[in-house]
Amino acid sequence: MPLRVGHMLLLAALMLWGAALGRDGFDRWVAATPMPASLIPETSVQVLARDGSLLRAFTVADGRWRMAVSAEGVDPGYIAMLLAYEDRRFRSHNGVDGRAMLRASWQALRSGGIVSGGSTLTMQVARLIEDGPTGQWRGKLRQIRLALALERRLSKAQILDLYLHHAPFGGNLEGVRAATLAYLGKEPRRLTPAEAALMVALPQSPELRRPDRHPARAGAARDRVLGRTAEAGVIAPEVLGAALAAPVPDARAPFPALAPHLAERLLRDHPERATHHTTIDAGLQRQLEVLARAAIDGRGDRVTAAIIVADHRTGEILARVGSADYTDEGRQGFVDMTRAVRSPGSALKPLVYAMAFDDGLAHPETLIEDRPTRFGNYSPQNFDRQFRGTVRLRAALQLSLNIPVVALTDALGPVRVMAALRRAGAAPVLPGRAAPGLAIALGGVGVTLEGLVALYAGLADGGQAQPLHDMPQAAPQQRARLVSPEAAWHVADILADAPPPPGAPANRLAYKTGTSYGYRDGWAIGYDGAHVAGVWIGRADGTPVPGVFGGDVAAPVLFEVFSRLKPLLDRLPPPPPSTLMVSTAGLPPPLQRFSPRGAALGPPADAPKVAFPPDGAEVETGGAPLVVRVAEGQAPFTWLADGLPVARGMRQREATLDLGGPGFYNLSVIDAEGRAAQVRVRLR
Repeated sequence: MPLRVGHMLLLAALMLWGAALGRDGFDRWVAATPMPASLIPETSVQVLARDGSLLRAFTVADGRWRMAVSAEGVDPGYIAMLLAYEDRRFRSHNGVDGRAMLRASWQALRSGGIVSGGSTLTMQVARLIEDGPTGQWRGKLRQIRLALALERRLSKAQILDLYLHHAPFGGNLEGVRAATLAYLGKEPRRLTPAEAALMVALPQSPELRRPDRHPARAGAARDRVLGRTAEAGVIAPEVLGAALAAPVPDARAPFPALAPHLAERLLRDHPERATHHTTIDAGLQRQLEVLARAAIDGRGDRVTAAIIVADHRTGEILARVGSADYTDEGRQGFVDMTRAVRSPGSALKPLVYAMAFDDGLAHPETLIEDRPTRFGNYSPQNFDRQFRGTVRLRAALQLSLNIPVVALTDALGPVRVMAALRRAGAAPVLPGRAAPGLAIALGGVGVTLEGLVALYAGLADGGQAQPLHDMPQAAPQQRARLVSPEAAWHVADILADAPPPPGAPANRLAYKTGTSYGYRDGWAIGYDGAHVAGVWIGRADGTPVPGVFGGDVAAPVLFEVFSRLKPLLDRLPPPPPSTLMVSTAGLPPPLQRFSPRGAALGPPADAPKVAFPPDGAEVETGGAPLVVRVAEGQAPFTWLADGLPVARGMRQREATLDLGGPGFYNLSVIDAEGRAAQVRVRLR
């Protein structure tokens, strides 16, 4: 008589012996069963997309894939097949099915070998969680005792969940979810009858039936499960034929590895979490990772790319591509270039223009000089070394001219521009302890792609800073005001009129490009009415890349990003009701032409000053108009509130302004020579 037949007879006798002990003695024997230190299995850390799909997973400490799963997350057909094939009375027995063991023993005696097993699902769980032997009678007895103890401590659902986690599927795969991801390339929520039967069959002999190594054996085992479950009525006869004809997978698919830089950061920053929820759109992330690889094709061995897409209405990051290829060591693909500090080139210019509009220093139709100009010891040049003479600010921004934006920065003050960058969440970095200078307008400051996208998200969302996040937030963050809605709209209108790159659709995408000094970084940032995206192309080590211009290499990729994001752009918002939309001739005289106001010499002593209210003041008006006064300067004076004229041609130094109600206001006064002063006040 074969050894295993003897074991089954012995086990049947042991069941009878247990009954003879009496209930109290038997219960004491079961209660004293040594239990594993923890019945909660260690599962792979997983990073999930916004819809709950898997972005990335990590093996457990011993290198195995064991994915968190429950019966609710598994196809009911698989559960029905599993119980019909492995343990028909699972719902009713106490851990050991005496009838099944006696049947198996009798079948073994008649046939001289194993026909069916006597182990219950609970006994299999007992063996799996203690990883004990199955061939020796002592091991089988220990499993029986542990199975009985498990049934007293856990519910049937908990025992089934343990099986779903621990069942072996060959190699380093444990649990049904790891198996379906590896062999079927899908979650176990929906399985065909053929797929479910394969998952039932593999744990019986996981190494000999591995589909990637022994597909024929796996198919034969699957077909036996299909036949027996069809006899039990689990699957219909008409389904059986199609299931038997279904091909068996013969390769193992890689586990999802989307957004690897983000996944690694979450694992590092929150090692205590088993599951990380993100705002990432898995489908978009997958498309943009492919796009990033295509963007660097033919551009050199060390060139890489990074992309961020966010919803500027909520701040949610929908896609984050840290490099063109995470595994490419030659390109230093492991470096997350969405968070690397680099020079933005001209990409900061829209903020400077918006601040100038907001301060009443200029308007899109204001004329400005693009001529050789010296600011102290600083003599900026245009990128092409040419000068256009007198141009409108609208054209100066679209052409990305350097002289005008430096003149505006000088009038605003570099410290104020840096403060605005910080409010926007751009986190600007200056070398060492250097003070901010005029060169920040041309890229003389370090920012990240994430910070730059956050800046444009604020401009896109009406001038309010929009903090970006890639994990769901319990409550919205407080948002700072960058510029007025009117100034933000003017910038968007200018950027949307810029010509698109060759071959790209003329779709009113508000965008700006940038190229850092020495051709180290190519940038393109853009937005429509709902989304903002940024593209960076360069080398992770910061060395120059000849020929990398933001307009030539990054802008086409930006337009491709939006084409993958949605078929049509969301319209940019209409202008706020108080937006000043006139030609140059229709502007107040001080706004018709911008003057650098003695950039090299500093402001003259007789420049206008707001005598009342002082900067930062809170003024109680009780709903009445605000009385303002100007000192110094040359009449007539023009007063502006948030960039809009509210009093023109005022020859008196005192004026009464009807601002419309309580709130914060940027008040500016401009004298006859174009010199200006500004304060920020709050009316109550």
